[in-house]
Amino acid sequence: MRVLLTGAAGFIGGAIGTALVEGGHEVVGVDLMLPQAHGSAEAPEGVLVRDVREAGGWGDLLEGVDVVCHQAAVVGAGVKVADLPDYASHNDLGTAVLLAAMHEAGVGRMVVASSMVVYGEGRYLCAEHGRQAPPPRAVAALDAGDFDVKCGVCGRSLEWALVDETAPLDPRGAYAASKAAQEYYVASWVRQAGAAAIGLRYHNVYGPHMPRDTPYSGVAAMFRSSLERGEAPNVYEDGAQMRDFVHVADVARANVAAMEAVVAADAGHWATYNVASGHPVAIRDVAEMVATGTASGLAPNVTGQYRLGDVRHVVASPERARTELGFSAQVLPEDGLREFATAPLRA
Repeated sequence: MRVLLTGAAGFIGGAIGTALVEGGHEVVGVDLMLPQAHGSAEAPEGVLVRDVREAGGWGDLLEGVDVVCHQAAVVGAGVKVADLPDYASHNDLGTAVLLAAMHEAGVGRMVVASSMVVYGEGRYLCAEHGRQAPPPRAVAALDAGDFDVKCGVCGRSLEWALVDETAPLDPRGAYAASKAAQEYYVASWVRQAGAAAIGLRYHNVYGPHMPRDTPYSGVAAMFRSSLERGEAPNVYEDGAQMRDFVHVADVARANVAAMEAVVAADAGHWATYNVASGHPVAIRDVAEMVATGTASGLAPNVTGQYRLGDVRHVVASPERARTELGFSAQVLPEDGLREFATAPLRA
């Protein structure tokens, strides 16, 4: 395959590019090299500096391309209202411009990076009243240290369950809204252009060469940075929040599998897949695993603090990716997170 890879200099994009080259594929890599993601670093060799929002910037880059792997995005929690324009511009306008350029060039296959954040809260069950869709948690309850989501009928704490791809989208922040919008734009393009696409909803990605101490850093990297400073990692709420942590090498493998599948797909094909390890872990345990890998002896500091917009639990079902893409994660969190404690990071 000849692949146009956006965000090719990034943490995930770089891993995908390496996996593609090792698989014998040809990669055309582009990246805007945003300072908040890359600092003052120059583009790696072979990566062209391009802004996906510029319609005239594609030139001959799409010539002969079989599939576009679209990883370029502004990421992060997006907790400030002032963040909204950046997310809308880079993620949503950028995707729309790219799709229009692909249509003009006759390129009709895409894999787009999405995220677990499009789900909002995960799936919850009440022992008495079955499946529930809880509203955002009340500030008064959070202030009182009551972090659980509650049944809207009886008021009791709900139990989390696995989220599959049929769950309704309920983005709770600027970044989440932009990723949901990307999915909608791609789905619309598939229908209008007679194209085919796959969206990959990443869960918590970690691994070597993850950025250090930037908005693009994940919580595992932040825990590690605290430990390297000789400080106990701070854990929000009570640390019992459940997540799925998936290694970047597995994310790269999922993308290659998705690209191979979408190139062979019929026109009009659109599907989304969770990309997850399938092994849920509590955030407090993530901090402990990273601390164990550093041999620091520092226990996590469970602060009881919270951030508005954070969800309580969101844990993916990996079943659709396994059955339809043939993808299953190979790195277990208990192994990968301990190794991550001493893996190289990017400055």
